[in-house]
Amino acid sequence: MKFIDGFWLLKNGVKPYYALQVVKVDQQADGYELQVATRPIRHRGDTLGGPVLTVKVHSPTEGVVGVKIDHFSHTEPTVTIPLFPNAKPIPSVNLSKSEADYTLNTGGLNAVITENPYTITFKSDKRTLTFAGPKHQGVYDVPSKWTLSSASNSSCLATDSGSNPNPEPLPPTIRYINSELNLSPGELIYGFGEQFGAFVKNGQTVKIWNQDGGTSSDQAYKCVPFYMTNRNYGVFINHPGEVEVEVGSEKVSRVGTSVAGNSLEYFIIYGETPLQILERYTRMTGRPPILPSWTFGLWLSTSFLTSYSSDTVSGFLQGMQDRDIPVRVFHLDCFWMKQYEWCSFTFDPDNFPDPKGYLSEIKRKFGVKICVWINPYISQLSPIFKEGLKGGYFIKRTDGTPWQWDLWQPGLAIVDFTNPEACEWYKAKLSALIDIGVDCFKTDFAERIPHASVKYFDGSDPMRMHNMYSIIYNELVFNLVRDRLGEGEAVLFARASFAGGQRFPVHWGGDCESTWEAMAEAMRGCLSLTLSGFAFASHDIGGFEGHPPPEIYQRWVAFGLFSSHSRLHGSSSYRVPWNYGEEAAKNMSTLLEAKHSLMPYLYQLAIESTQTGHPMQRAMFLEFPDDRNTHSLDRQFMMGPSLLVAPVFVPQEEETEYYIPAGRWTNFWDHNRTVEGPTWIKEQVALDQIPVWVRPGTLLLRGPPKTGRPDYDYGKDLRVELYDLAEGQTTAKVPGGALIRADRAGGQIKLTIAEGKASIESVHLLGSRDAEKVVKVDSGATEVVCEVN
Repeated sequence: MKFIDGFWLLKNGVKPYYALQVVKVDQQADGYELQVATRPIRHRGDTLGGPVLTVKVHSPTEGVVGVKIDHFSHTEPTVTIPLFPNAKPIPSVNLSKSEADYTLNTGGLNAVITENPYTITFKSDKRTLTFAGPKHQGVYDVPSKWTLSSASNSSCLATDSGSNPNPEPLPPTIRYINSELNLSPGELIYGFGEQFGAFVKNGQTVKIWNQDGGTSSDQAYKCVPFYMTNRNYGVFINHPGEVEVEVGSEKVSRVGTSVAGNSLEYFIIYGETPLQILERYTRMTGRPPILPSWTFGLWLSTSFLTSYSSDTVSGFLQGMQDRDIPVRVFHLDCFWMKQYEWCSFTFDPDNFPDPKGYLSEIKRKFGVKICVWINPYISQLSPIFKEGLKGGYFIKRTDGTPWQWDLWQPGLAIVDFTNPEACEWYKAKLSALIDIGVDCFKTDFAERIPHASVKYFDGSDPMRMHNMYSIIYNELVFNLVRDRLGEGEAVLFARASFAGGQRFPVHWGGDCESTWEAMAEAMRGCLSLTLSGFAFASHDIGGFEGHPPPEIYQRWVAFGLFSSHSRLHGSSSYRVPWNYGEEAAKNMSTLLEAKHSLMPYLYQLAIESTQTGHPMQRAMFLEFPDDRNTHSLDRQFMMGPSLLVAPVFVPQEEETEYYIPAGRWTNFWDHNRTVEGPTWIKEQVALDQIPVWVRPGTLLLRGPPKTGRPDYDYGKDLRVELYDLAEGQTTAKVPGGALIRADRAGGQIKLTIAEGKASIESVHLLGSRDAEKVVKVDSGATEVVCEVN
């Protein structure tokens, strides 16, 4: 929210109450509680009236300092972001006082508080990270007319259009709490969930309010109130409702955060590296579970508006099998149900007369898992609508009638997941689908959740439920699949999410066009999402809207198969590769085989994400924070710590350009090609290739050729690739527990299976430090010695 006109004036009608002076300090076990006056206190007469803000500065876990600003104190809110849902906090706090200030220290982070003027400065042991200076915190009374540009109020008007003839009027003024943090020269801001605009957020206004706006606007499906800086800290805004953030866009040297209401809490999260920041943030908001290894294979969809039946599906799968492109998951989009009936959770009998028998047949014949599309909306024409109406399972208006509108489906209502009986009803519908062979669900939508003139079963605040709805929806479906199919077998393909949604993977990037620009939007969305606590990210290969030219399709396939999860999906046209030429099918087969071979490396990354919160796809600066060249790169990424991937976003006749950090890197495809960084590479890239480079010092574990699937025994017949190893020790984990260790001393490398069981088929010495060499390994050997030049 912008409160000022220029730097000196306030907008007409805006009345501020700045936090100016601490008048009382109470020391508590985990920090300090401050009473902060909004006027200078010179004598007793200045203490008459308020506002007086209560500010709690505390540490919930190591390396994290929270600042909670309260104006009017009411009962606790009914909707909150769960904290520490699957990892325990690590208490670590030291408090000290001097004549000039109060200090809270935790995990290398210091919060220093001064009383008059009231300030909070956040420091590491090396430098000041950021600070809230004089007048950086306060409450503002804002005329309602200024708030109509906010996402919630503008969507409020659109939401009620045609569905509520008498929307509730806005009050004449709305109270906001605002807090600003300093933005230092050269400091860059990233994250806020899946954002499709410029990767570096400086200069942007970001609204944390989920909306269904495609990938080509400033709206987003997965807004997350968390951002990271290139200055060793992140900020988590602990508020489930609408949060408005001005990233140097109101005051150019500050990040301002505002919420409507009486309370605002944020956490400064310190890390010596960006990855440590994510570790601490995901400790607070959650980490993903173990995913089934089959989810990392190729997903093929019917597409959306295309015509499909059981014959179409079988034809697609047979065509993929004939071209040596094994599909691991087949997805049936919306029209598996009858039109106008979404959701009925019943297969359209005209196209799928025997769904149980048919699903069993294609699973047996083609070795696929089955995913079906669902959403939390029930059309008035659905045969189950009356069940939901009678049971009171839908979100209601304040007058007690169901909230309905005609966008998307006629007279649709929305399931109220705060009602336990509604949850059981919804789960029963999905459980019946699992009974006939469905393995997972695409949990679509959940962004257009009403917040004006509505009430929930449990009395939840609709404003605070708007973003959180996607979490409880995905959590319900994920837990059902886990409970039915077993631990480690649950997965979703979800569109909407929010803070903590990383606990219910996987998420894809929503509706993009089939253009170079949209492909770049998809990548920015992925990188912003994985900078916001999410370990996995996917997107519609080829784009959703429109029909991609063959060249864009092939480039997007390469990008998609080097993403954590890979799905072919479109809107009005199919994404099977032969529609774009047989050469496209041949190239897809090669790229998919490469992904399968990398599964020992990729699946270990997935396992580690459950333990650390580290993402698989990583913005370059996550791995190279000391190289300022990486800080704004948004068209390349690291897949884990070892593989640099640079998708191509230009026509073949043009040169693509990407950056190689310091060290001697080896080309993944052509081991005779090495490059010494730091350097920029400009080159034309053949249509059947994607630039992939292996980091020096890497011990890369790969599976045997032609596995035909992503899920196989990762500890059997390993191909161990050693890239330009320096003196000393390098290790790599095999999914399942084995540890492979390489020790280099002079002209000798000793490879050892140090823990667990694994079998090595061959060792490959790669990179220009040593001449390329392949060493075959005897069956059962646990130690290999390689002589190098």
